[in-house]
Amino acid sequence: MILPLCALLLVLSLGKMALNETLTAPSDFSSAKTVVIPAGGTAEAADTLVQAGVVRYPLVFRAAAWFTRHQGHIHAGEFLIPAHASLQQLLNILRFGAVVQHQVTIPEGLTGRQIAKIINAAPAASGTVAPPPEGAVLPQTYDYTLNTPRTVILHRAERAEVAALAQAWTQRDQAVNLSQHEALVLASIVQEETPLAAELPKVAAVYENRLAKGMKLQADPTVIFAASGGAVAAGVEITRSDLENPSLYNTYAHAGLPPGAICAPGLAALNAVLHPAVSDDLYFVATGSGGHVFSRTYKGQLANVAAYRAAVGH
Repeated sequence: MILPLCALLLVLSLGKMALNETLTAPSDFSSAKTVVIPAGGTAEAADTLVQAGVVRYPLVFRAAAWFTRHQGHIHAGEFLIPAHASLQQLLNILRFGAVVQHQVTIPEGLTGRQIAKIINAAPAASGTVAPPPEGAVLPQTYDYTLNTPRTVILHRAERAEVAALAQAWTQRDQAVNLSQHEALVLASIVQEETPLAAELPKVAAVYENRLAKGMKLQADPTVIFAASGGAVAAGVEITRSDLENPSLYNTYAHAGLPPGAICAPGLAALNAVLHPAVSDDLYFVATGSGGHVFSRTYKGQLANVAAYRAAVGH
């Protein structure tokens, strides 16, 4: 870094004690600021900091950077500058501080279209993504830096899913009679059936028991997914015509699992399928208060359905 003559004269005129006071004196801006330092030299950084209200005099900043140049280069990136940061603190942040991390959260149970909408709305990222295949993304929170391509975020989520599925598969109960793909598909159905983590293994057991007996799954989320053309897998009322939909995803119309996942299941749902509850239950129905009640017989199911209707006033 070559310091302009006027800034060099400023450094020489300040004297060591005065310069130290300049470096350590608190600034006068009263709230933290996020500043994007462009690639380039100290002059570009100084101009940016002045525009952001972090530095009052660009030559003073450049002089301070030159005087402390042995400490390292100033980096480009997005940085959070705390209120009243001194020049010394500011230079330390620009030299050694971590850049600002943004986050995007992908909740469990979303379809590929819903996931793409969330990623495409992620702030401070760039570009756009197309909807990923169902079940190809691991729901969790992902960190990223300014101007990260959204395709990079999506690919990270897809790689995380591959790794999580592989690890969960190696630890499965050996009694589970499913392929890895089938486990993912069933986990996507189980994910949509209950908001209660404690119920996931019980729901998984019901569906695995039904598969073992050759019974239709009759899972409402698959009907919703089929009726919506893959847009959603929950939160929509089912009509009689929906139940008659010939789609292979409609498990009321077809026996066995659908050909693919209907959403992105979380790890809890996947582990529930790979470690189902020890149960002979074949049926479950909502209680009307957020949970479900399970039964082994159709007679028990009818009684539970009647209780549910009474609870909700049907």
